[in-house]
Amino acid sequence: MYEGRTIFAQLLDHLPRHTLRRIVRRYNGDSRVTRLTSTDHYVVMAFAQLTYRESLRDIEACLTAVSDKLYHSGLRCGSVARSTLADANERRDWRIYAEFAYALIREARRLYADEPWALELDQTVYALDSTIIDLCLSVFPWAHFRSTKAGLKVHVLLDVTTSIPAFVSVSDAKTSDESAIDLLLPEPGAIYVMDRGYIDYGRLFRLHQGHASFIVRAKKNLLFTRLYSHSVDRSTGLICDQTIVLDRYTSGKRYPEHLRRIRYRELAKKTAFTFLSNNFELPAYTITELYRQRWQVELFFKWIKQHLRIKRFYGTSPNAVRIQIWIAISVYVLIAIVKKRLGIERDLYTLLQILSVTLFEKIPLPQALSYARFDSENFETRNQLSLFNL
Repeated sequence: MYEGRTIFAQLLDHLPRHTLRRIVRRYNGDSRVTRLTSTDHYVVMAFAQLTYRESLRDIEACLTAVSDKLYHSGLRCGSVARSTLADANERRDWRIYAEFAYALIREARRLYADEPWALELDQTVYALDSTIIDLCLSVFPWAHFRSTKAGLKVHVLLDVTTSIPAFVSVSDAKTSDESAIDLLLPEPGAIYVMDRGYIDYGRLFRLHQGHASFIVRAKKNLLFTRLYSHSVDRSTGLICDQTIVLDRYTSGKRYPEHLRRIRYRELAKKTAFTFLSNNFELPAYTITELYRQRWQVELFFKWIKQHLRIKRFYGTSPNAVRIQIWIAISVYVLIAIVKKRLGIERDLYTLLQILSVTLFEKIPLPQALSYARFDSENFETRNQLSLFNL
């Protein structure tokens, strides 16, 4: 029988703890803390994400039930009272876990850098979008959104070749979508794909000046002057490929350069789309295919809402909500890192389901997550050898 370390302990081995400790020191996260350190706080919240805990009481009960396994699983403080966890969620700076999530994102993007992609482009392609996390107005009055609703908005810049977020921001739900462009540092040569909610010609021009390309769906009230028309293959669904300048005084002044206007009709649904881009080098059909990849970020939002704990929260303060969101994102990225490092072929949903019921099992992590059958007799353990051969 294998008597090594728990799956939870093996999973936590993939965390860059030195990075977390450095961030904690920067924000004085453990100043005057005697019970629940920032690292233990993260481990408890990660446990709650992986096992789908519903409340602080639920977390406390489950940790108490396995209290004899906690120390060797990475939780040095042992079982945690819900009042202690509530205080930590209320007082500890959420920026600690935001920066730690970004550290994991950088590692994940490095690991997935050579991931093959169907379109085989040299440029990095990003999809920018946002989603609203609905909150109860009576419980979260500080997140007032509409007359009867409260909510937060999560902005994500997703690398569509790897499905790893390159940028994440949590803001008030009233924050406009296009304002997220101000937070981006344009990556020269990269392609940013956005829906029409991000049309702000001044902000798009700043992307252009940063030597980045953009593809955005045009609004219906677009006023422009056509300068040139280019031939297209109508059998692919393309209607036109034009070089234009914006007509309106304010729009034309904010974006004074030429733009590319592509009109495309989906053959199956017979729905027409109009796209604007500053990229004049890619074929027109490739532009339409790149916009189709924007759906990846929609799938990402759907996935994290269904499989991570970001719809029900363990605290009601802004700090507690942000801590939970950032730790949920970091757990998603951590599983992606483990999947890549161990060469696991299963999807992230399946891995999360396996982890949710096996965290405290003593099985080698690669065997638990892969299709391979575990044979304890052939696995080298760290147990002490028998002194005598009987």
